[in-house]
Amino acid sequence: MYSISEIKIGKIVKINNEPYIVIKNEHHKMGRGGAILKTKLKNLINGSVLDKTFQGNDKAEPADTEKKDASFLYKDDDSAHFMDNTSYEQFSLPLTTIGDVHKFLIEGLTVQVLYYNDTAVTVELPIKVELKVTSAPPGVKGNTAGNTYKTVELETGAEIQAPLFVNSGDKIRINTETGEYVERV
Repeated sequence: MYSISEIKIGKIVKINNEPYIVIKNEHHKMGRGGAILKTKLKNLINGSVLDKTFQGNDKAEPADTEKKDASFLYKDDDSAHFMDNTSYEQFSLPLTTIGDVHKFLIEGLTVQVLYYNDTAVTVELPIKVELKVTSAPPGVKGNTAGNTYKTVELETGAEIQAPLFVNSGDKIRINTETGEYVERV
């Protein structure tokens, strides 16, 4: 059981027999009262969001989850398809379940799949991935006293902000947690 001090962003807890991941938490300490923890939890099965407040000695039950490596194969209109790296079984997850992660999936990328009750529920990408820029408008000179960015399109179809010196055909590294440009490779 997790105490309120152990409930942090990224922890997976079980509420009403379903797994939830903590996506936001705020500790509040009242003057003479006990501490409270306001959390925002995302259901890993259906994607719904729940606001829950923990007080004093409240506990949260950890969800029994397991992580396995899998390779991304391809995606279609509504699903992303993967292959388990140990059993070579293929499975798919709805794009709505995995969220914006699908913007950075490229063929052959090894991801970690989170399983709950032997069912795949979501995927975790490596923190940084390298993608090719397919479309980048030319950088405009002048007025560059600060950091200036332009919108570029990646091979996966995702659009991100990148510095002016990034051109079509360049490979760049992206932080998958924030969706931001890191560096040119």
